[in-house]
Amino acid sequence: MIGNPVLNQSGSVNGLAYFQKFIPAAIDLALVVGVLFFFVILGAIQWISSGGDKQALEGARSKITSAIIGIVIMFALFAVVSLISYFFGGLSLINPTISPLTQ
Repeated sequence: MIGNPVLNQSGSVNGLAYFQKFIPAAIDLALVVGVLFFFVILGAIQWISSGGDKQALEGARSKITSAIIGIVIMFALFAVVSLISYFFGGLSLINPTISPLTQ
């Protein structure tokens, strides 16, 4: 059983259930970060191949700036959601559980 001794969790999660949740979340995060870094690389290639053209250079610079801002916003949003989840005692905003309305 895997438990978090820092949070003093009484209910432990077995290893298989932990990895069934962790691996898809890690893949989702890697895809988003990969796409944003792809735009940084694409902007860098556009910058190199601009050949001194001011308009192409400005387009490449704005593409790199937008990608970096996107990366910062993504990590800041993740930090805010994690902080809210922590302060509200395990409220999961990333994977919410919704109970049925009728009983």
